Amino acid sequence: MIVSSSARFTAGVTALLLVFLLLPLLVMSAAASVAAPRPEEPMPPRPSARVDAAVLRRPGTQVRLPPGGTAPPTLSARSWLVADASTGDVLAARDAHRRLPPASTLKALFALTVLPRLGRETRHTVSEKELAGIGDGSSLVGVKENLTYRVADLWHGVFLHSGNDAVRVLAGMNGGWEETARQMEATARSLGALDTKVVSPDGYDAPGQVSSAYDLAVFGREGLRHPDFARYCALPYASFPAGGWSYGIRNTNRLLTGEDGVARYPGVIGVKNGYTSGAGHTLIAAARRDGRTLVVTVMNPRDGGAQAVYEEARRLLDWGFGPGRKVQPVGSLLSAALPVTMAAGATREAAPAAPPAAAGPAAGSPTRAPAPSGAGPSGTRPSGAGPSGTGPAAGPGGGASPVASSAPAGAASPAGTGDATGRAAAGGPAGTAGVVPDALLPVLVVGSACAAAATLWMVRRRALR
Repeated sequence: MIVSSSARFTAGVTALLLVFLLLPLLVMSAAASVAAPRPEEPMPPRPSARVDAAVLRRPGTQVRLPPGGTAPPTLSARSWLVADASTGDVLAARDAHRRLPPASTLKALFALTVLPRLGRETRHTVSEKELAGIGDGSSLVGVKENLTYRVADLWHGVFLHSGNDAVRVLAGMNGGWEETARQMEATARSLGALDTKVVSPDGYDAPGQVSSAYDLAVFGREGLRHPDFARYCALPYASFPAGGWSYGIRNTNRLLTGEDGVARYPGVIGVKNGYTSGAGHTLIAAARRDGRTLVVTVMNPRDGGAQAVYEEARRLLDWGFGPGRKVQPVGSLLSAALPVTMAAGATREAAPAAPPAAAGPAAGSPTRAPAPSGAGPSGTRPSGAGPSGTGPAAGPGGGASPVASSAPAGAASPAGTGDATGRAAAGGPAGTAGVVPDALLPVLVVGSACAAAATLWMVRRRALR
């Protein structure tokens, strides 16, 4: 069949007309498909080290060394642990969940529980009843009945001098001895510290009272996150009121003060030491170096005498800041109830503050002021809740700045992501990258209509010829 040139021209123009008319629909359809969210498109998981909580419950030393890595030091302590205070990653541990008497390191849990409940400037007059029941041989800061103290002064007695008398008064203000013990256990459970049983809130030896290297590290790390805890722990020296005058007290944590034959550890920021005849020497210590903060716990060294707990903590800190940087974590100090991304270290951290300077004695030198009745030269006793000191506890920061907030922060979104689904946010709302702007659609419609009208006009004009 022979088709005329006029018919061919008409068919071509008709096809072109259809293209012009369908073009806006095609553009709008493509735009809608791109802009529509894609269901079931999960964000790729954040790279992180996998940790198994069961590893820390195994006996012996647990560490994941890289090829050629250096193992942590061999210590005489019955149990110990070293962890990154910022992420909660446990770098290495030995018998981390072994339940042992904690001595005055339990005062860290006492402070976590009671500090938020009592205003630091509150004044309280001590009664004779409040000082009843203090265990024989306890470390005392010298609290006297019928004298009025600020709550802040009593905390100085707890943190620096490990005063069981100060703990008694604060516990009484908090609702009583048994009530405070109950609250402390509730605090421990909320932090995922399940090895701790509290009978005597001051840490004095009591049947059934236990904790673990893991739990003490949890208490130390959490304490570093609270400004008041950090501020009190940071003090190497303070003055304690005695009714019209005051005397100097010093922190019994030798890593912080650098006294009694123990060299001060560079960058030390706390946390709490202790001793009882039943527990032996115990210690929660923390230090910061090059923007990184470590917390270590050492429980009951069996060799080296009274200062062994400090030297073994020193060796753990040295290892953690050195070869320990390269190991994979064997566990986490974060509660298992927290999100997996947090357990991988994806917490939002506040910028740490510098630890307070180790200033000299304040308002009364401890070398000149007479010691209060019942207090030893450094707050130590052969038994009882013995020496208990603290260092500057500011989380990854000493001083008054916590590591983060008092409640764990949510997981931070990886860099470069937009909304919760992980779609890119750059260049406009999530999911609109590459989409034709809405303002262009009317132009396309009007332009296509004009082109179609022009084509029809040309067809009619040719037909009239």
